[in-house]
Amino acid sequence: MTCDRVQENMVLAQYGELPDDLVLAVERHIGGCEDCRREWNALEILHRELDLDTVVEPSPNLLAASRMRLEDALDAMPPRSWKQRFVANFFRWQGVMRGAPALATLLIGAGFIGGTAVARYQIANEPKLPQPVVVASGNQGPIANVSGIVETPDSGLVQVKYNRLVPESVQGSLDDPQIRQLLMLGTKLATDNEVHAQSVAMLSAQCRMGRGCDAATGKGDSVRGALLASLHYDKSPTVRLKALEGLQPYVTEDEQVRDAVVSAMMHDGSAQVRTQAVSLLSPVGADTSVRQALRTVSSQDANPAIRTASFQVLQGVGDVQ
Repeated sequence: MTCDRVQENMVLAQYGELPDDLVLAVERHIGGCEDCRREWNALEILHRELDLDTVVEPSPNLLAASRMRLEDALDAMPPRSWKQRFVANFFRWQGVMRGAPALATLLIGAGFIGGTAVARYQIANEPKLPQPVVVASGNQGPIANVSGIVETPDSGLVQVKYNRLVPESVQGSLDDPQIRQLLMLGTKLATDNEVHAQSVAMLSAQCRMGRGCDAATGKGDSVRGALLASLHYDKSPTVRLKALEGLQPYVTEDEQVRDAVVSAMMHDGSAQVRTQAVSLLSPVGADTSVRQALRTVSSQDANPAIRTASFQVLQGVGDVQ
């Protein structure tokens, strides 16, 4: 504390109106400052002399007259402007802050803590941009299609919605309806030729053993119907041969199968398939429509071996003309 500040607070300290912390600071300063200690001693002497004087009480009339004059003077004063009030309040608060450093520290700390809390709240609640979507590795399955694109304005981010094909597998017996249904789908939807041929071969084997090879309904929802479709439309001669093998047990009892085999014998582009079809029709060679087809093939097929085979079948039924 400086000498000027100590001397300003000496009078308040003499009358016991100075805060205790400032009194302690004044006393410490006086202990080390000769000039201020001399001033302090002079004030103490003055204070003791004043205490010795007899105080004359003013008369009631004088007090009343003084109060009336004071009130009149206050009423005559113009109201203070907002600037004057601001300046007065500023200096008053400045005085309070100087006299109460602990309060000032507390207010500064409270302001710092409040500002930090407000900043954290704003950061925690500020609008967050959507995170970009990262396409993971291919072990989650290939992407089937892109279903939507959303661009966030003024952010440089684009949200892409997509659907992923996730490969699945199932294991079970060939007698399991679900396995059989999947094999039928394999005859139609397999993208790999080997998978496609394997599906037809397995279904054909089931049909040869008479397992779950009911008559075709025309909707392609049976194993026999799937084999008929493969015989008619599959591009691979190997697959068509497998389909013929599976249909063999039903040539005698299923007219739809018989017609499909006759069609293959007459029109299939593979000589091997046509030869196999001729062989399958041997048990039903006596059928009028089959006999007529065999007669046509025996005379018109481009392959001599097929013509010979069909002729032998006709001989076997004893109806060669």
